[in-house]
Amino acid sequence: MVSWEQTPSERAVVAGQHLEYACYGPPPDQAPTLVLLHEGLGCVALWRDFPEKLAAATGMGVLVWSRAGYGRSGPVTLPRPLDYMTREATDGLGPLLDAFAIRRAVLLGHSDGATISAIYAGSVSDLRIRALVLLAPHFFTEPSGLAAIRDAGAEFSDGDLRGKLARYHDDPDMAFLGWHDAWTDPDFTGWDVSDCIDHLRIPVLAIQGEADPYGTLAQIDEIDSRIYSPLERLILPDCGHAPHLERQAETLGAVAEFCERLERLEHADVDTG
Repeated sequence: MVSWEQTPSERAVVAGQHLEYACYGPPPDQAPTLVLLHEGLGCVALWRDFPEKLAAATGMGVLVWSRAGYGRSGPVTLPRPLDYMTREATDGLGPLLDAFAIRRAVLLGHSDGATISAIYAGSVSDLRIRALVLLAPHFFTEPSGLAAIRDAGAEFSDGDLRGKLARYHDDPDMAFLGWHDAWTDPDFTGWDVSDCIDHLRIPVLAIQGEADPYGTLAQIDEIDSRIYSPLERLILPDCGHAPHLERQAETLGAVAEFCERLERLEHADVDTG
């Protein structure tokens, strides 16, 4: 079992990979755990102060880590397979939860991380997962989102994006190209994992910015049209791809209220059972 370290960033070996991680709030034997999955260019540091504030707002533990190929974690082989998000979900997340002895978890994912969270909850029978918080999720490609990724590619090649990413990733080329080259592969145009929504049986909070260049509200509507379990939506005006940073107060409030209701309902079930 990996120790619950309060000082970021520590290292853990999970399924043979060296992963950077940080923990906040109470350990898993004392409270439920919010497990944060970062976006396609994210890492531990790029969550900024959100994990610490999230632990304070919810009273839960918060585990954040950099997936292989990101941040200070170990490398991956490029190119990434086009089903890399499904592989991250089915091959990587379960061993990580085991390594930290997670008992009850809410998966909170951003962008790619939201997709990985939904795939895991919809395809793996894991009773530890009690709910999902999905920030700017994507389940299928959209022309506008693919155009935004191509624009990011130009900024990486000709602008200052590579320099910015180098502050946070040991290998900025690996981090960026692993994401960009998968999404801009011609065979990725038909990528669609929406069927994972059909199998969700836990509460979901979905948060989306109206001005998100990488995904439209069609992604949230897809959840609404297919899900059988309770869904709460928070659509934020004047907000782009990162609600937890751009509209942090509203996002923290919504997540804290969602988790408080979840805990209250679970305790009520125990008390009346």
